[in-house]
Amino acid sequence: MGEFKGFMKYDKRQLDETPFDFRIKNFDPYQHRFTNEDAQQQGARCMDCGTPFCQTGAQIGRDTIGCPLGNYIPEWNDLVYRGDFKRAYERLDETNNFPDFTGYVCPAPCEASCVMKINRDSVAIKGIERTIIDEAFEQGWVKVKVPEQRLSQKVAIIGSGPAGLAAAETLNEIGYHVTVYEKNAKPGGLLTYGIPNMKLDKSVVFRRIRLMEEAGIIFQCNTNVGVDIDKATLDSEYDAIILCIGAEKPRDLQLEGRMSKGIHYAMTYLTEQTQLLLGEKQQAMISAQNKHVVVIGDGDTGADCVATALRDGCASVVQFNRRAQKPTQFEINTSWPFDEPIFKQDYAHQEYEAHFGRDPRAYSIQTMRFDYDENQHVKGIYAQIQKDDEGTGIRQENEIYIPADLVLLAIGFEGVTSTLTQQLGIELKNQKISANTKDYRTNQPKYFAAGDARRGQSLVVWAIREGREVAQSVHQCLSEKKIKIL
Repeated sequence: MGEFKGFMKYDKRQLDETPFDFRIKNFDPYQHRFTNEDAQQQGARCMDCGTPFCQTGAQIGRDTIGCPLGNYIPEWNDLVYRGDFKRAYERLDETNNFPDFTGYVCPAPCEASCVMKINRDSVAIKGIERTIIDEAFEQGWVKVKVPEQRLSQKVAIIGSGPAGLAAAETLNEIGYHVTVYEKNAKPGGLLTYGIPNMKLDKSVVFRRIRLMEEAGIIFQCNTNVGVDIDKATLDSEYDAIILCIGAEKPRDLQLEGRMSKGIHYAMTYLTEQTQLLLGEKQQAMISAQNKHVVVIGDGDTGADCVATALRDGCASVVQFNRRAQKPTQFEINTSWPFDEPIFKQDYAHQEYEAHFGRDPRAYSIQTMRFDYDENQHVKGIYAQIQKDDEGTGIRQENEIYIPADLVLLAIGFEGVTSTLTQQLGIELKNQKISANTKDYRTNQPKYFAAGDARRGQSLVVWAIREGREVAQSVHQCLSEKKIKIL
């Protein structure tokens, strides 16, 4: 498996990136695949570790250990090391419908769970995966998955995010007639409208959509189920309906001054920026240009807001993090196989520091209230800094004021928007669609649910896994009925 002692001979490499000064001027992708030779060298670092935790795919609490898709990571690492990229792609394609998505945006819990991460850098699994799929497209190995036979039954999928796309491709390959309904102008859901183009080039998403259309999947965009199509129509036209509508209800911050102008949900801002990029909008309703921006929330969405505001020409950004700053390193990684809780800079923070000379994040800070002017427009935030006194150990709280022309709320999502589920009579639990992972059935006959709509805000890899699994559940259900082959 790999090169004998390769992990001792070679250092881990990161993907090449466009220099900061150039990339913040546009929304072009900033990362680039390995060369084949570099990928082979990185594959050489994968050792015969006996128990490859990288492909475990377990969830403990809110943490993920290894790849939820069960990718054959050591196998395709070894194939890449030996220069057999085609076979590596074939093994990758067996478990992952869309390595072109995960290779770009997955946070790579597989790398945190790599056995080498106990005391050294992990294998560059994500970079190798990205290189495999990019090479596969360049060489024409990625083919249209046309079913061998067509069945008479029809399946509707509501939502075209990663869960919906995975379910659609799996069912279509079996032979079902699949129609995917999407309320936006283009398919892709979160992949298209929620992830900025510099992280996931929309041409990558649309390239995959075209392959699915050529395979026979129908995409009905600009179609709001519950408004343009009612439950009676769905029930009469389809043998099964899968809800992959995501967890789109944003978590709010109901504080004094919240209704001021200039306070927006992060996803509203990110979505509009993509719509502008795609030509769906001609003018921005939310702009960071020449503004002092405060991003409330420390996750990936918050970081994407920082990077987008930087490209939008902001005057400054402060990103609120209610937790204390993490240590820069530990002598021993006692967190393995979980992600090590150390201070890290996302791509957005690196860009901001390179441009403005400082990290945009503020730690141990709690938003107290919003300040606004006579026109009801936000002009600042009163916040509380919490610090432990090193001498007494007593926590001290100091109120500060931070000017802000634009505030973006990036504090997560509560669950599904209730309008559609109410119209369909779908039962919710904790603001998520009630369905288990045994069969993914809801309380309504013929209706199934998967992805963030069922499990809550999560990773793209979990969405793909649930899309694959709900497809198999639907197939099992419909196979119990009489199926006609066309």
